[in-house]
Amino acid sequence: MSDVAVRVDHVSKSFRMYHERNQTLKSAIMRGRTSVHEDFWALQDVSFDVPEGSTFGLIGSNGSGKSTLLKCLAKIYYPNKGTITHFGKLAAMLEVGSGFHHELSGRENIYLNGSILGMSRKEIDRKFDDIVGFSGVEQFIDQPVKNYSSGMYVRLGFSVAINVDPDILVVDEVLAVGDAEFQKKCFDKFAEFKRVGKTVILVSHSMESVRSMCDHAAWLNKGTLKAVGEAAPTIAAYEASLNNG
Repeated sequence: MSDVAVRVDHVSKSFRMYHERNQTLKSAIMRGRTSVHEDFWALQDVSFDVPEGSTFGLIGSNGSGKSTLLKCLAKIYYPNKGTITHFGKLAAMLEVGSGFHHELSGRENIYLNGSILGMSRKEIDRKFDDIVGFSGVEQFIDQPVKNYSSGMYVRLGFSVAINVDPDILVVDEVLAVGDAEFQKKCFDKFAEFKRVGKTVILVSHSMESVRSMCDHAAWLNKGTLKAVGEAAPTIAAYEASLNNG
């Protein structure tokens, strides 16, 4: 487990929080000043390594910076400071329906989403039946996805992501939307990834899920890294902080 799949190196990420914002040039001239804002630091000097072949959990309360960090990992956001390096092909499943076009059918969105994630049309052709079969939405594959339930969205999006055959899979809390049967399929897939040396990074508020699936974890609190290492002691430290709070 000495090899590293992802290196997070002194990463900080801020957002501007506007108190007063000039919507037009006229308002700026009339008020005689620029917009009033302050920087909110969602991540502050976060560093850790994700071991290759691990299932790695990101834990912490709401607002701790977990989702911001995942979006930095997926290159949706870019850090203000520091770097994130991943060693291998990365696929991310972060939000319900991310990468989907509402007016297109499930079939069309498989090709659209697959191409966004770096698959060629031939690859998608070859894996199409596996994608649809895993998602369980065969009956609705030619319906516009705007008519899909959130669970159907998640199942189809996750099915595309895992069939990209990534070295590193990044997954947000979205799996909580799926039913118990689909969650089991996902957990089985994570276990299969682990057996062949792939890496899974996931955010979950369910400590039971993290405890059962993850061998390593990082605990974030208000944008700072509180603990990182083997999952059991990291989860224990997080839960103790909740009890003491």
